[in-house]
Formats: sequence, C-alpha cells, structure tokens
Amino acid sequence: MKKFILLFSTLFLANAVTAQTPKDASVELWAKVQTAAPSVTLNWITSAIATGYDVAKKLKTTTSWTTIAAGLSGTATSYVDNSVVVGGNYEYRVIKYAPTLTYNGYGYINVGIETPVVENRGKLLLVIANNLTLALAPEIKRLQDDLEGDGWEVLTSHVSTTMAVTALKTMINTTYNLDPLNTKALFFLGHVPVAYSGNFGPDAHPDHQGAWPTDSYYAEMTGSWTDASVNQTTVSARNINIPGDGKFDQSSSGIVELQVGRVDLSSMPAFTLTETQLTKNYLDKDHDYRKKVFTPIKRAVIDDNFGWMTGEAFASSGYKNFGPLVTPTNVIAGDYFTTMAAGASYQWSYGCGGGSFTSCGGVGVTTDFTTSNLGGVFTMLFGSYFGDWDIANNFLRAPLCQGKTLTNVWSGRPHWALHHMGLGENIGYSTRVTQNNTGTYYYSYAQNFIGIALMGDPTLRNDVVAPVSNVVATRIGANCTINWTASTQTNVLGYNIYMKNDTNKTYVKINSSLITGTSYTNPCLVYPGIYKYMVRALVLENVPSGTYYNMSEGIADTAMNTNNFAIYPNAGIQTQVGSVVNFTASAVGGTTYNWNFGDAGTSSSQNPSHTYTLSGNYTVTLTVSNSCNSKTYTISVGITTGITPNILDESFVVFPNPSNGKIKINTSYIDNFDITVYSSDGKQVFSQNALSNDKEVNLEGLAKGLYLVQLKDRDNRTISKRLIIE
Repeated sequence: MKKFILLFSTLFLANAVTAQTPKDASVELWAKVQTAAPSVTLNWITSAIATGYDVAKKLKTTTSWTTIAAGLSGTATSYVDNSVVVGGNYEYRVIKYAPTLTYNGYGYINVGIETPVVENRGKLLLVIANNLTLALAPEIKRLQDDLEGDGWEVLTSHVSTTMAVTALKTMINTTYNLDPLNTKALFFLGHVPVAYSGNFGPDAHPDHQGAWPTDSYYAEMTGSWTDASVNQTTVSARNINIPGDGKFDQSSSGIVELQVGRVDLSSMPAFTLTETQLTKNYLDKDHDYRKKVFTPIKRAVIDDNFGWMTGEAFASSGYKNFGPLVTPTNVIAGDYFTTMAAGASYQWSYGCGGGSFTSCGGVGVTTDFTTSNLGGVFTMLFGSYFGDWDIANNFLRAPLCQGKTLTNVWSGRPHWALHHMGLGENIGYSTRVTQNNTGTYYYSYAQNFIGIALMGDPTLRNDVVAPVSNVVATRIGANCTINWTASTQTNVLGYNIYMKNDTNKTYVKINSSLITGTSYTNPCLVYPGIYKYMVRALVLENVPSGTYYNMSEGIADTAMNTNNFAIYPNAGIQTQVGSVVNFTASAVGGTTYNWNFGDAGTSSSQNPSHTYTLSGNYTVTLTVSNSCNSKTYTISVGITTGITPNILDESFVVFPNPSNGKIKINTSYIDNFDITVYSSDGKQVFSQNALSNDKEVNLEGLAKGLYLVQLKDRDNRTISKRLIIE
C-alpha cells in the first residue's frame, strides 16, 4: 500500500518524464573467484546507454585507487583480474560512462579469495539507558552473550537518560583511551542522551536547517566539538542552535574512530507497545537472526519514488550496494510495504520519496509500520525531514518496532557504502566508512555530515552461520571435555573451541587444528576457578563478493575446576666455594626438578651440588614440573679460580702449552718471580719460589686438565696465564 505525502520541496520533486534512472547511475556488481591459478572475475549488469567502463582496484586497507583497466567497451559485462592471491582482500570500483548521464555510474565491491576468518572483533562499549536495565535484564544478558559469541569483548555501562552529553562523551573517551587500538564500537541501547550539532539541512528545507541529532559526536575520539559560533534562530525550535546552548557548531565530523549504532525505541506512541516491550521484541529478533532461527532470503526490493532527480538518483544507493550483497539478479523494483508484507523474506530493502518526520512519499507513513510484519532485515529509507530521527513516531526508527527489520539508515545524501558487508564485515563498519568517506567512494552530497546515523545493532552481519547447540563442559580429573550437537548447516568445515577463565579474561582459541567431530578435551586445567568454553562452527562462504571463512556465533558452557596445578618456583645458590656450587630450590606445586647448569651438566635433584671445570659466567636453568604444568627459573653463576689477575702481559709465555707437565716460563715483565699453580676448581696444586726466565718447572705429578699459572714479583704484583696439561 502506497500513501503519497504532499510535503515536498522543490528540490525533491521527482522528474515526471526522464529516460535516466537510478539503475543508470549504478554499476550492479558481483564476482566469481578461482583458487587454483587465483583470479577474480568481476561481473556487472549490461547497460544499453553505456559507452565505456573503467576498472580500478585497491587493497581493502588503503584509500587510493589504481586503474587496472581503462576504456573497456560499452558492451563489456565482465573483467578478469589475475593479479590476486588466495587470502587476499581487495576492493574494486567500476565506473560507467554514458553521454546521456549528467554524472557517471558507479559500483563498488569488496572481493576475497578464501579470506581468513575474523576471530576477534575488538572491544565494544554497550551503553544502556538505565530505565531498561532491570526490566530487560535477561534480554541484555543474552545480548552480551551473543556479542561475546561473535568475537566482541563487551564493556557495559548503564547511564541516565538525562545525563549530560558532555559527561557521556568523557566516559566514552576515558574507556576508549584505555585501549584505543582494540576499542572498535559503540552500541547505544535505549534513549541514551542525544547530542545535537550543526547548522545544516541535507534535505534542503529552509525550515529544517540548524542542529540535527548526531551519534558521530560520541564516535569521534580526537576531534574538537565547540558550542560558540553557530547562531541559528529562524528554524523550528528543536533545530535552533545558539552559542552556549549545549548544541555543537560542527556540521561535519572529523575522522570517526568508533563504529556506532543506536536502538532507541522511545517516544513511539503510534505503537501500542511501550518502549520496554518494543525493545524486548527487538532484542528477541536480533537474537533469532544471529542464531539463524530465521534466515532471510538473499534478495532485495527497491521502492523508488524520486527517479533521476537531476542526477542525484537517490535509489542508486540501493542498486549499487545490493549487487555485492545478494547478486543483482535478486534485486527487484517493487512497493516497499506490499512486497515485504506478511513476513515475506527479503534481506535488504530501499525506499525513497518526499517526506515528513513520519512519512516517506510513495512508501508509507509511520502508522503503516504499526500494523505491519515486514520480512526485510536491513533497510534504507530516504526523504525529507525524517533523517532527523530524535522525534516522536519518527519514520527512520519506526521499522525497528515491527517485523524482522533490524537496521535502517538514511541513504541518498550521502550515498552509503555497504559493500564490505558482502565479505563479512558488520554494518557498524560500513557506518564508520560512510561517516569518514570524503572521496574514496562516490557520495553525491553531504559527505561527513554529522547526521549520518545507524538505527539498529551495529554488530550485525550479512552472512550468518547456524551455531552448534547443547554445549556441555564436564571436568574429569585434571581435564575438561566439551561435547556439543553439530550445526544444522551442511557446509560446516569443522569447529573451533575458545576458552576464558579467571586468568585469561578474554577468549583464546585452544584447539591447534580444526575439529571435525563434536567433542574436544582440554587437558590439564592448571588454575582453580570457572572455565568458560565456547564452540564456533566454521564455513567457507561462497557469496556474490567471492569466498571467505566465516564462523557462527559461539555457544558456551562453564565448568568448575577445584584442582590447582600452578607452580611458583624459587631457586638460588646456597653456598659456593671456588667452582663448587651448591644449589637450592623450592616450588609450591612442583614435583619434578630438572637442572641445566649451563656447561652441559644436569641434575634431577631438588638441591644439587655441581663442580664447574672452566671459569666463566653461566646461566643455570631450573625447570619445575608437575603432571599438568611446568615453570622455568634461571640463575646466573660466575666461576673463577679464586685469583683475580692484576696484570695481563702478552710477554708472559708458558711453553709448551699444552704440555705433558714440563714447562718453561719466559717473561720480560719480571726477572725473578714466585710461581703458583691452581686447578680449575681454585685449589693450589703447586708452588715454587725465586724462579727466573727459562727455568724448567716440573708439573708431571698433576692430572690432565686446565690450570692457572700465576707469577708474583717481589712487590706482590701478579700476572697469570692458563695452561693445559695433556
């Protein structure tokens, strides 16, 4: 059912007759990839008006495009790129040229060939309005588990709906600064305080200039937001912005660091349910989507009531985004409400038309949602006024209150870039890309606009894997065995197991290779406490954007461990006499001691004694073990003969060296000297007084080994040299 709204601006009047369409302003892409002799084949829908195409490429992590094919013919419908590798993650831009277009057609796609799985998605700040905290405690706990199961580390805060926006920003900044590298996302649940900013109206209505609601304010961590310069008083009261009123000056944001999304179902009296009931219903369907209780059909519907619109072609937001997500052949033009009525399943939808705060011309009005059960999950709507979403019965928030719809965005000014979701990214990632887009992707108008906002859960993804069920963790002795029921999905490659406990606060994978069965034993739980195990199914997705490894959300169970196999070693030198060292060790929890003395000597005694044969500095290693654990402790030991040479003189010669025991000494340093010989353990084994150069010294009574020969003059100055007796 279409309800046409009479509230249009001159700019938003659709052209009555035009040969140009939003499809013409789009390049509807999909890809096929090949692993053997890796290649990417880009495909696009043929266009009768095209005169040529250019293809550009970049890595996903960069922003600069490189043209790899220029001047393809207007009849071309594909391009093969062989300069790719398995595991690569690429983006392509295809530009369509046509003389009849007032601007070019664009298409974007993120393509991978067996792109690696994302295990950890980072830290997410879940900020909950405190009026929902108690009433929805079970649903919030389930949401936290779901987010954790998808690889997020959840940091939860509960805030007052009347909290100052500056105080909330400070709280978010403080948390972010604790770990800026890993803190990635913001999820607002409930009527978390709304910031306002700017003097700008992207719907081009003079009465709708001024301050608009912005979540970019909370997501930008390093920018400066001021409240000193804008003085806009000639607009509606809610958009007035004057210095010092708590509304900020900025109409565009700087670089937004955090992904941000909002589920705020307050002030929706058109629906008979309360905010709490509406939010509960949202969290229920959010959970069901994540766990694949329902699976939307990969298709999309576009309800375009603007057409070409002097080249802005708002609905091209749908056409160029939907191809990489569901394939272009699964995208239809149709009426928004009637096509998705009675739960008819569509993964994506788009609707645009002249609007008001509660309507979109040719699409519908807020009250249409109150009696609907639409089967679309991700949607985009565009029209005047309702992009300003912090108002009662707002049309942008209304879809989330019914049916299967989980997210909605205002796309057309600017165009959103959602194509990364085709290769596994969450919609919050696409939100941040769109907010930061100043030219990497075609946007038309209103780039960096502070009002770019996601209504819905920012962590949701395009492709969902059916999880396992009936996960049971059972401790038996020192080990824990995890059993589960297999995923119902037929293309599962295997399973990964993740564990956390009081020692490891975040999940770590504990299986070294993919598990193909439905059981796994974690050996030797070292520390006492609660162990939480999570099982995730792995698949290789084959989608319109290529292939990538994807995991289900994890299902978890806990086990209590009362054993303690922790080892706390301590070791040292008890005594040292010359080269004889007595070591001592103790270790709480240790049962086996293994010493390595650093000179190839070893011992399994707890308190060993070791004699070194050579002087030097040694690193002694003690490994203490028990049946489940081991710890290593190191000690430094210095060994000398007990003599510290005062003078080393190269003219001091002992010969022959090595010797059979008879030696002569020649030195130019002293003419008359006493000789003393020490064994390697520092014991004196020979001495003779008043010797002179070339006097033979008989050491034949000494055993083979290393010795130190010391000469001392009348002033008690010493020089020394090593001697080997064979």
